[in-house]
Amino acid sequence: MQLSFDPLKYSYPSQRKVIYGRNGMVCTSQPLAAQAGLEILKKGGNAIDAAIATAACMTVLEPTSNGLGSDAFALVWIQSDSKLYGLNGSGPAPMLLNSQKVKSLGFGEVPQKGWIPVTVPGAPSAWAALSKRFGKLPFEQVIEPAAVYAEEGYPVSPITASNWSAAQQGFEKARKMNPEIFTHWFEVFAPNGKTPAPGELWRSLEHARSLREIAATCAESFYRGDIADKIDAFSQQTGGYIRKQDLENYQAEWVEPISICYKGFNVWEIPPNGHGIVALMALNILKNDNFATRDLTDTFHRQIEAMKLAFSDGQRYIADPRFMKVSVEQLLSEQYAASRRALIGSSALSPEHGDPRCGGTVYLCSADKEGNMVSFIQSNYRGFGSGVVVPGTGIAFNDRGNNFTLNEEMENCLAPGKKPYHTIIPGFLTKDGNAIGPFGVMGGFMQPQGHLQVVMNTVDFHMNPQEALDAPRWQWTGGKEIHVERSFPFAVTEELVRMGHKIVVDVDPSGFGRGQIIWRNGDGVLVGATEPRADGTVAVW
Repeated sequence: MQLSFDPLKYSYPSQRKVIYGRNGMVCTSQPLAAQAGLEILKKGGNAIDAAIATAACMTVLEPTSNGLGSDAFALVWIQSDSKLYGLNGSGPAPMLLNSQKVKSLGFGEVPQKGWIPVTVPGAPSAWAALSKRFGKLPFEQVIEPAAVYAEEGYPVSPITASNWSAAQQGFEKARKMNPEIFTHWFEVFAPNGKTPAPGELWRSLEHARSLREIAATCAESFYRGDIADKIDAFSQQTGGYIRKQDLENYQAEWVEPISICYKGFNVWEIPPNGHGIVALMALNILKNDNFATRDLTDTFHRQIEAMKLAFSDGQRYIADPRFMKVSVEQLLSEQYAASRRALIGSSALSPEHGDPRCGGTVYLCSADKEGNMVSFIQSNYRGFGSGVVVPGTGIAFNDRGNNFTLNEEMENCLAPGKKPYHTIIPGFLTKDGNAIGPFGVMGGFMQPQGHLQVVMNTVDFHMNPQEALDAPRWQWTGGKEIHVERSFPFAVTEELVRMGHKIVVDVDPSGFGRGQIIWRNGDGVLVGATEPRADGTVAVW
């Protein structure tokens, strides 16, 4: 006998509680992945091993958001060093591709699907780099849970199934235009012509083989071995631009995290080419304001205006750091923050960038009993990325190049070997040189906006981590247009409209990001929270 119910229908409000633990914790948007990370902790691994295991599992368990062709970023707190380390696992454009080439093909901007937006994937290299520098367990042992899920199959979770089905519609159109490229997506992700329903089993032997080869070679095969040869051959066969030399020349890059002090707490992000600096710029503008209450019109108005100003600067100046004409120090200077703060008045701005020279993704976090903590984010960008899947490998490529501009006067213009403006950003909070913990809100251009709202919910409004994630969110989408969730205070939306904001109430919460948080108190007790807008869980020991 089989029960009949709708796994996406919930007639009554439910409430999640914060989760406490001591020996280890993993939070992410897919329960099976979080549990895999926790098992690695129980087998003697540390927070870094758990993060890698969870990230590898997510390429199988939530392929709608990431895959073996993803990029990845990480912030890693090592308790014995009392230091935060940063890893940039984003890749560059192929050497055969530039803005003139794309324009000659008739495009006015970098497209979202096909080979053109594909950049060199950084996630496998990031996993290997993290394991080599900070891991305790063998790399093969850490990757094996993901290979088992791929080989044996697993029941697909509800929101993932819904996103999977929606993605198929877009790829149907792409397949009609270019079956040579897009047919392979259907072979892997829509066998028998359909995507898996909630609770239906899905497996991919191709993923399992690739994961085990990545594990056995510490990702060398992906960049310099058999997998790289398969990528090169398929690219040449189907008119792609990526070559084995692009892969051979790549490795994830260790970087110095950047931060600002916000009301006694240090908020940390990865430096450009990622746009975590946008969250820091907005918080820098707001840090002198006294916000006593969250659900006031003036609170939201000032948050929105600060984010608009910061984003306008970010979209103008953020690029591969080798090509940026303004520095991180200039963008985060007190003088520049003050000049931007002075622009906020009582009505909505039409945002424009200033001149600081005058003065789609999965997020996970982990912690272990030694005090090590990881803030990790991994993404193919839009759902399933570019739609390019290498036959026999399960590798679905990202579409990160879509964030390049074709305007050759801009620092972020597409060029060979250049990294694009990047949306994925892990966050971290410290105070007085001690780790508070990792946090993140994934979701394209929502991410810095989610970071700002979570940080302010935590620091200004003293919310527990679950409450900080549950709180209704807003999102600036351009001009004066602000999208809000259905549960956003109605009276506030009416007042924001009178201030000149164009308010859109969204029924679907999926565009407002999916976050996770782990905080650590002075006794070493961990408290975690997971996103109510996703299938997530807090796995704790």
